[in-house]
Parts: sequence; C-alpha cells; structure tokens
Amino acid sequence: MKKLLFVAIAFLSMSFNNSAGITEAERKYAVNLLQETQEDILKKVSGLSPEQLNFKPDTASWSVAECVEHIAISETNMFGFMQASLKKPADPSKRNEKKISEDDLVKMVTDRSTKRTTSEAFKPSGKFGSYEATLQEFKTNRANSINYIKTTADDLRNHYYEFPFGTLDAYQIIVFMAGHSKRHTDQIEEIMKNVNFPK
Repeated sequence: MKKLLFVAIAFLSMSFNNSAGITEAERKYAVNLLQETQEDILKKVSGLSPEQLNFKPDTASWSVAECVEHIAISETNMFGFMQASLKKPADPSKRNEKKISEDDLVKMVTDRSTKRTTSEAFKPSGKFGSYEATLQEFKTNRANSINYIKTTADDLRNHYYEFPFGTLDAYQIIVFMAGHSKRHTDQIEEIMKNVNFPK
C-alpha cells in the first residue's frame, strides 16, 4: 500500500512539474538571466547626464538612450511573440528536432562580432516621450517577465515561434530576450568607452 501511494505521489508530482513544459532548473536559469541582465543595464546607465545619454560615436550609431529604447521596444515585442506562440496548437513532435541550447542561444545573441540591422518596428523613435519613461517601460516589462516565468504553468516547451534566424520555443524566447538586452548593454559600454564620450 505504501509503495502504491509513493508511486501515485511521484506520478502526480511529475505531472505537475511538467505542466509548464520546463523544469525547476530551467525556470531558475531564466529568472537568474533576466535578473542579472536587468541589473547590468541599470548599473551601466545609472547617473548618466543628458549629454552622455544622447552622445553618438558617429551618425550611423545609436546613443545610449536609443539603445535603452530599442531594448524596451524589443521586450514588449518579444514577450508578444511568446504569447502568440502559446495561442498556436502545441506540437510536442518538434521537441525531438535538434534545437540550439539555451547557453548557445545566449552566446549567439550577445556576440557583437557580427553587426545586425534591426527591422523598422524595433528602431528607437522616441515613442515613450522621454528617457525616464523609456527606462520605466523597460523596468516594468522586465518585472512582468520575471514574475511570469516564476509563476507560469503555461506549456513553454511545446509551442514555437518562427524567427528569421530559426525556430524558438516559448521558453527560449524569454532566454533570447534576456540575452538580447545583454547584447545592447555591451553596445552601451562600447559607446561609453569612445574617446569622445562626454565626461
């Protein structure tokens, strides 16, 4: 009887743990990555003057403020892509296909040796009205994303979204989003190291 009870509890526990399609280790990985990359960007931009925020190394480059706006826009759009993927039918068969690992995904998106041009919908345009409002938009979106991944019971591993560079599952979109902010935090650091960056 005790053995039967143990098996039943183990089965129910397994079913519960798989209800989101991610393990607790995966949940922790995403939360840590979201928190660490948030802390990194906020630390980098803390205390910058308007002149520093708006400095551009050249006419083709973004300023720090524009990088922050691009991140804020991207966070909204990418979370939307993730939500859109969950509205499509689940496809467990795709889990058997070879996919990029989360670590490799982060390495790919943060690699600045390859420059990329973003689409029009992701370009900074001053849409939030001010730098302060833009930063608040990022912080609000990121807090929502962290809370979501901490608490969700959505099936994040069996729903997918097609990107120009390949297919990601819903969980990987969250990881990609965190890595993307790290990519542009590194860009901010490059801007600040420019010899003409205002003191």
